[in-house]
Amino acid sequence: MDGNYRPYDWAASSARIKAILGQPAGVYEEVDGLPDRDKLTFANGFYGMCSAIFIDIRDSSGLTEKHKRPVLAKLYRSFISEMVAVLNSDPYVREVNIVGDCVWASYKTTHIDNIDDVFAIAAKANTLLKLLNHHYEKAGITQLSIGIGVEYGRVLMIKAGYSGSTINDVVYMGDVINKAAHLAQLAGRGWNSCPLVVGDVFYSNLNENNRNLLRSEWKSGIGTIYQGNPIITSMDEWISTLS
Repeated sequence: MDGNYRPYDWAASSARIKAILGQPAGVYEEVDGLPDRDKLTFANGFYGMCSAIFIDIRDSSGLTEKHKRPVLAKLYRSFISEMVAVLNSDPYVREVNIVGDCVWASYKTTHIDNIDDVFAIAAKANTLLKLLNHHYEKAGITQLSIGIGVEYGRVLMIKAGYSGSTINDVVYMGDVINKAAHLAQLAGRGWNSCPLVVGDVFYSNLNENNRNLLRSEWKSGIGTIYQGNPIITSMDEWISTLS
């Protein structure tokens, strides 16, 4: 979001704080599926179920020691460009966001088969890494490792920012977002770790074929997680033909 200078008025700030804290709880509506962002105001919000995917680069800080800034810019631009393209390729996508070198998306998964669609998006992102690394290797750029975290659950969707300015955004609040981000941090780290980790709620809603692509593991402080290395076979075979 671009800044647009305005002097700070603490009296007006106090009034805004009081107005926000005084809003009735009834303005937060329970919905089956999260609505479009244009339904949001600074005075309402929506509770709903969604799936979230987080994708994070492993050891991104180490890349600055291996490459100069122009090369890093190309690496990050290509990674973010194509991961966003994949995350945005599902008809149930609600939001796609970029936070540093992390990309994440939320999906309006109101029916159980929608969960398998989101799993396919995660598998496509995992396969995309092979395509990216193919081009990085040819360009003499360090190949990447990533972590993908996926979970399903209830979220509160609100509009937050400076009312009266253009500085605002949609904010997602709830355990599903936090857990998906945490699962992405676990994925692809350490010996025998897989690039994709999903939470137990998301896993329990997958069909049997997709569940069979994952293996369970117990993590202290989290509980049971499910990890794997699913790919899109047709995409993977096409990448293998590239020279």
